[in-house]
Amino acid sequence: MNAASRFRAAAESKDIAAASELFAEDIVFHSPATFHPFVGRETVTRLLEIVADTFEDFRYTDEVGSDGVHALIFRAAIDGREIEGLDLIRVDEDGLICDFTVMLRPISGLLPFAQAMGEKVQAAGLATTRA
Repeated sequence: MNAASRFRAAAESKDIAAASELFAEDIVFHSPATFHPFVGRETVTRLLEIVADTFEDFRYTDEVGSDGVHALIFRAAIDGREIEGLDLIRVDEDGLICDFTVMLRPISGLLPFAQAMGEKVQAAGLATTRA
């Protein structure tokens, strides 16, 4: 099973510790809510804990990929609004997730997600590469 499929299984079971083991130490996480990325296993792990606590009814619906690049498509809700998203995962030569980009739609779901995440991320003391 590739790193993206293992990540999917961990995320679906809300086992963030298992997901974290799949991250490269210097993983780069591109959020749909910030311009600058989050960097580092510890930061990204904490960020995913917050995301797991923020999304309602999270589930993956599709998975595609090849040659170290994988897309996991998901549905979830935020404040009762249905959203659809994509986790774009890139894997390094060691088989670890080195780059993780999240995209969300529609904007009516993205905005409340960004607001909720912004407050929680700030409270947790997490910062992007450019605060």
